[in-house]
Amino acid sequence: MRVLVVGSGAREHAIVLALAQDPGVTALACAPGNAGTAAVAEQRGVDAADPAAVAALAVDWRADLVVIGPEVPLVAGAADAVRAAGIPCFGPSAAASKIEGSKSFAKDVMAAAGVNTATSVVVDNPAHLDAALARFTPPYVVKDDGLAAGKGVVVSTDLDVARAHASTLLDGGHPVLLESYLDGPEVSLFCLVDGETVVPLLPAQDFKRVGDDDSGPNTGGMGAYAPLPWASPGLGDELAEKVVAPVAAELNRRGTPFTGLLYAGLVLTAAGPAVIEFNCRFGDPETQVVLALLRSPLARLLLATATGRLAEEPPPQWADGAAVTVVLAAEGYPGLPRLGDVISGSEAAGVLHAGTRRRDDGAVVSSGGRVLSVVGTGPDLLAARQEAYDRLEQVHLPGSHHRTDIALRAAQGAVSVPAPS
Repeated sequence: MRVLVVGSGAREHAIVLALAQDPGVTALACAPGNAGTAAVAEQRGVDAADPAAVAALAVDWRADLVVIGPEVPLVAGAADAVRAAGIPCFGPSAAASKIEGSKSFAKDVMAAAGVNTATSVVVDNPAHLDAALARFTPPYVVKDDGLAAGKGVVVSTDLDVARAHASTLLDGGHPVLLESYLDGPEVSLFCLVDGETVVPLLPAQDFKRVGDDDSGPNTGGMGAYAPLPWASPGLGDELAEKVVAPVAAELNRRGTPFTGLLYAGLVLTAAGPAVIEFNCRFGDPETQVVLALLRSPLARLLLATATGRLAEEPPPQWADGAAVTVVLAAEGYPGLPRLGDVISGSEAAGVLHAGTRRRDDGAVVSSGGRVLSVVGTGPDLLAARQEAYDRLEQVHLPGSHHRTDIALRAAQGAVSVPAPS
């Protein structure tokens, strides 16, 4: 099978590595890729946000399967274009991708599906902002209604901070979603979905804030771990049945069946699970830990999903133990990152590339905000953490920063689900 992966982040590097280990994969390409994927797959240039260009590349390269990683090409309709060219594609249509592309659309789908989520209101006129904010109590949750690469959210107990963020979004022409705050541990659940069939992968947890102890602004994700030692063994199956399957069924009912990876971001509150958001693709950095533990052939699972045969596949098999990933970010991130610095140690085992490129002189340099994801595995979270941070110590990027507490509280047994209210 010839597999083309579209994207350029650490998520795509993790997907490419997993596909490279699949004996059913005879050729592998990544477009546009990065300095890390270049060591594993053929690199092809493409504007991933241009559906026609993605489809043309898939035809030219003679792909048997296209896997689209990021949300931007999916929302733009790249999967539709690939399928129109007669090639199976792992990724939802533009219509189904609205589950991530529009938070207000997602809220409407969840309401129709009877899925619990935070109380919310959409504001599209600055004149209505103060009245809408008055309906909520701190902490205030303010989100960009559209795509924002994980950085369009502010959670603050300070009303002025919440109002300022909302005003900035509105002034930029972006509708704002105000939500009630959900209290409890967060869960990221990936599910393979081929319209009707929903197959959960390992639940994971990521860390959105830039600093230790969840301080500072939100980012695209500074680390993750899997599995969740504090959760019940059947949590993934339970959430898939009660949360993801009803949403997939509602999308089917609307004539926009979902094919690909449906990602539910949830909080396990005292009143039960509640959805923060849905995404239409593999999450980053959770993919880096989930796929590190997957033992089933990935290409077979993705092709079965893309061709409507997921129900015929056996359940995914997982390695024992745990995985932890720590993101190394460039100076300035999540604001304007410093680019072009030389990275040493980036080609070691467990180091996945995100914002990197190789210069003409052969040096690997930074080209984005989240530069690397460093992955460790082990028999438990403590061992996986140790390996991840040991590997991180061997990597050097001038001015870079990372969190030092990824998976620490979980490894110490300090995470728990609130008692039912």
